[in-house]
Amino acid sequence: MQIGRSRSVCFSYQDKSIMEVANSDMKKFWKGLKDWFTGDWFRQCPSVGGQAVMEGVMMQGKKCIAISVRKKDGEIVTRKKPIKRISEKHRWLGYPLIRGVVNFVVMLYTGVGIISESAEMLGEETEEPSKFEKKLAEWLHMKPDDVMMIMAVVLAVVLAVVLFFMVPIALESLIKMVLPENELLINFVGGLIRIGMFLLYIVSVSRLKEIKRVFQYHGAEHKAVFCNESGLPLTVENAQKFSTLHPRCGTSFLVIIFVLSIIIFTLLGTDSSNVFMRLGSRLALLPLVAGISYDILQVLARMPRNWLVKALMWPGLMMQKLTTAEPDDSMVEVAIRSLKVAQGIEDVETDD
Repeated sequence: MQIGRSRSVCFSYQDKSIMEVANSDMKKFWKGLKDWFTGDWFRQCPSVGGQAVMEGVMMQGKKCIAISVRKKDGEIVTRKKPIKRISEKHRWLGYPLIRGVVNFVVMLYTGVGIISESAEMLGEETEEPSKFEKKLAEWLHMKPDDVMMIMAVVLAVVLAVVLFFMVPIALESLIKMVLPENELLINFVGGLIRIGMFLLYIVSVSRLKEIKRVFQYHGAEHKAVFCNESGLPLTVENAQKFSTLHPRCGTSFLVIIFVLSIIIFTLLGTDSSNVFMRLGSRLALLPLVAGISYDILQVLARMPRNWLVKALMWPGLMMQKLTTAEPDDSMVEVAIRSLKVAQGIEDVETDD
């Protein structure tokens, strides 16, 4: 009987241990789900973002942005700016779907400003605001330079709508005349047309000498980030060992948007023959596509060794072969300088 009681006690301890593990796992699961929903999970993961500019690289750390460019005399000039995260002031902007749209808009706006600033750092003459922009700045109580940036963003958005929405939709309408009942095929072909337009655009601009160098700096940015994430000392020699293709690149983000748009436009978009109805439907669904794509990219980029993740990331990485190129040592040096300042390893005077 004692043996029986002993076994019973042992079983109860084992049972209790299993319950404790189960409860612990459930708590971790719910905490992970909560952190994902609020965006805390992304903020807890150490990551650095970047962007290639004319003759340089911008790097974004947790607290600041650093822009480094190499002037014609060989000197590396760096500026640092504090980051003002709107999602920290308004937490709801960091929630699923919303955060992807917010990050896309912020990236577009700051990207234009950074390109303009890098040109100024190189000593190149920047375009003076027009009379219209000056009057608009007065009316909006804004700086003329800010108005110029907004106008540039608006122009970029209009061009994107024409290239990646209006042209594909016009071609979709022609297909619809031949295959009126096959909406799935029409949306699939429309998605392929959008990808084709993007490829055509990238291949066209890559022929420009200045853009080729930007693509090299893009590769330098990825190498520096890879080196930093590996834990190796940030040196040119170490960074050059890494690939120019990075899973968190904005190019991969665009590829996910293109692929996901085919699915969402098919499921939720209108099948109207009216071009403007189809355009309105696509534009209305674009924030949803961008929001989901952002979360997908962030999650996939943090599981790079999983075979399924590798397969899903492959198209985006292949697309990066068009938007990156092997940099020389001087370019990698600029990227490392920018990264060190963004990470707080080195310092320069803050530009408020």
